[in-house]
This record gives sequence, C-alpha cells and structure tokens, in this order.
Amino acid sequence: MDFLRPASWEEALAAKAEHPDAVPIAGGTDVMVEINFDHRRPAYLMDLNRVADLAEWEVGAESVRLGAAVPYTRIIEELRTELPGLALASHTVASPQIRNRGGVGGNLGTASPAGDAHPALLAAGAEVEAGSVRGTRMIPIDAFYTGVKRNALEPDELIRAVHVRRADGPQQFSKVGTRNAMVIAVCAFGVALHPVTRTVRTGIGSAAPTPVRAGAAEEFLGAALDEDGLWDGRGPLAPSAVRRFAELCAAACAPIDDVRGTAAYRRHAVGVMARRTLTWAWESYRGARPTTEGAL
Repeated sequence: MDFLRPASWEEALAAKAEHPDAVPIAGGTDVMVEINFDHRRPAYLMDLNRVADLAEWEVGAESVRLGAAVPYTRIIEELRTELPGLALASHTVASPQIRNRGGVGGNLGTASPAGDAHPALLAAGAEVEAGSVRGTRMIPIDAFYTGVKRNALEPDELIRAVHVRRADGPQQFSKVGTRNAMVIAVCAFGVALHPVTRTVRTGIGSAAPTPVRAGAAEEFLGAALDEDGLWDGRGPLAPSAVRRFAELCAAACAPIDDVRGTAAYRRHAVGVMARRTLTWAWESYRGARPTTEGAL
C-alpha cells in the first residue's frame, strides 16, 4: 500500500487524477476499521490532513459551508444554532475520541445507509461540493446516494465540503441502537421544519439500501399544516395527522433483516421516531417567537 500526502487541495486533486483508486482518509474512522479487519486493502491511501481548508467552515446568510473534515465535536460545540439536526446526530457518533477526528465527509464518502449524518443532511437540505482537476460541481444530497455504500462521485473526485441550509425552524434527530453512541444505528430518523418555505423534510437511515426521505409523509404534513393555518397560527397538531405522518414515514422504508434488527422492527421503530420527533419539533415551533420574516 502506497501512502500519498498532498499538502494542498490542488495537490490532492492531481494525485486523485493520477491514482483514481486512491482512498482518501482524514479522520479514518471508517477506512481504518476496514483496513484493520482486512476488509479492504487499497493500493493507495491519501492522507488529507494537511489540506487545511477541509477542516474549516463558513456561515453564510442562507447556508453553512462545512469542510469535509470538520470534526463532529466542532459541529456540536460551534454550529448547533445553525445546524441543530446535524449537531444532534453528531452527539450519537461513536466516542468523544472519534468525534474529535471524524467528519461528515467520511460519512458521505463511505455512503453507508447507517451513517449518522445522513438523515440530518437529508432533512436540512444539503449539497455536496465535489472537486476534481476538471472543476467543481454541486451534487444535491437527494441525488448523492446511488446504492449500498455507493455515491455519485466520479473516480477522480474528492469531497471538499457540504453546503447545509441554515435552520429556519426546529430540527430533530433520533437513533435506535443498543446504546446511545458507540453503536451502528439499527435505524435513525431526522425531521426539519422549514417555515420560510413552509415545507417539511425528513431523513431515514439504516432502513433502506440508501438513506432516504419520506416524500409522501412530507407532502401530507405540509398540506395539512397549510390547510389548517398552522404555520401562522401555531396551534396543536391533530393526533390523526401525527399518526398518518408516522405511518407514511414507516411506509417509505425498505429494510432488511440482519444481526442488528428485523425489517419489521425497523419499520415500526421509524414510525415511532417519526411521531416523537415531529411532536418535539412542533412543540418547539409553537413555543418560539416568530420574526418579521416568518423564520425562527
């Protein structure tokens, strides 16, 4: 195994163009596990830790540009206001030591359906910034996951950053596992209310071949909130609407039986998490003071 260590983003792209099969590593929390257990033996390993801007972020008017290697700990400590759903998900990632090293770019690159960041990124609305010597392109998060542990990156591309829409309403995240952290999710669920656009977005992890959204549930709830005037009135949600939302979220799953749980359990758990997280998010929205722009 050859070890590549570029000192800049340009050097990294040149190395990736020359060696398309090179596996990038920054935190190493996914890659090193596969290597240590002999599940993977890449010809080239590319250390990106000297590429400084991968560990930086920038808060803009509408979104946060989050470098691929920004550690989960920094998201928790410094971006919980702008990215509350992702901060909640980051709390459940492994141990403090791993949260100090791992970043969202690794989750995206691995593209495991059980990755903790995926439901929050789907619910918040994100775009992946991918680069190569040919240029830069933005990949909508909904189009990024193409199969089990497969993504939309070309062989010569690297993830530079992820652009996540700043929260304009409450966001929630929930994960089922044998414990809160240091465990692969049996299933996970994220929900985000977007009052400015009057939309609802969801994200489901470890309950389908790829992370997915519950589109029918989003459309149902968005219509219900509009019809009942709840975005402006902030009244209570009807229990029947919450139940229907949960049912539609469960129906969006395509789970399997494995050592961590059965398909039936996963589908049931997603419905329970959808009901609970929606209730938490809506109660938070009702208790918040509206601004002149209609955002929280």
